Amino acid sequence: MLPSEIIRKIRRIQIHTSHIVDQLLAGEWSSAFKGSGIEFEEVRPYQFGDDVRSIDWNVTARTGRPFVKLFREERELSVMLLVDLSASQSLGTHWQTKRELVTELGATLAFSAIKGNDKVGLTLFSDSIEKFVPPRKGTRHVLRIIRELLYCEPVGQGTSLRGALEHLNRTARRRTVVFLISDFQDTGYDRALRIARRKHDIIPLVVADEREFKMPRVGLVRLRDAETGKLVVLDTFSRANRRAYEQTARRQAAERDALFRSLQIDPVHIYTGEDFVEPLQRFFHKREMQR
Repeated sequence: MLPSEIIRKIRRIQIHTSHIVDQLLAGEWSSAFKGSGIEFEEVRPYQFGDDVRSIDWNVTARTGRPFVKLFREERELSVMLLVDLSASQSLGTHWQTKRELVTELGATLAFSAIKGNDKVGLTLFSDSIEKFVPPRKGTRHVLRIIRELLYCEPVGQGTSLRGALEHLNRTARRRTVVFLISDFQDTGYDRALRIARRKHDIIPLVVADEREFKMPRVGLVRLRDAETGKLVVLDTFSRANRRAYEQTARRQAAERDALFRSLQIDPVHIYTGEDFVEPLQRFFHKREMQR
């Protein structure tokens, strides 16, 4: 592409996603996330009326007098978009691919963050870390994030959620709101997710295409795994084959969602060709009600 074509495409994404933020998500970002984090500030002697749950028992034991911990509310968030660019993102049986959906999601969340005067960063990954953009503020910074989402050509084909989460745990020193945007076609990331969950606010955005769960009756089809290159021929006239395909996909999704529930993480499920604003609004509203 010529530079002018790239600029026009970035501008179209900017206009579209900025409109979504201004018209639909304007106040919900702050109400869902502001003040959700706290940072330790200092300890002071216990005073009558203090919450006994705030007593610092280590300091109390050393001094022989009760002390309490004081915290301050975080007014500025650090937001990280952890975005899957593996080869399976190329699937799309509607008017958009998963990669295109991921780009719009990322742009919308980035503009929501800067509208709330928060920092936003980007980590693109496949089976390795493809690009890391540290959190910053400002429209120019978000435009860079959109450019990377649109035009980063990943070297890897596979997915390593474990590697992406371990990179997050190494680089994010303060509590961060993390939008993990992926189709989650991976295994072995349980421990890394548990570790990240202890420190950060992890929000999985599960992107999918309906064809991943329902195979049409179209005869013999050749299916190639975009990430491994493995090729199989499937007779879709066979009801047993269609059922086995769908059951496998739904079992994998159920195992993933069971992991999220065990960690008390609420995922957002978003499908290609569908409006993603409503699921985000429902999620933001639920977060606000839980605060």
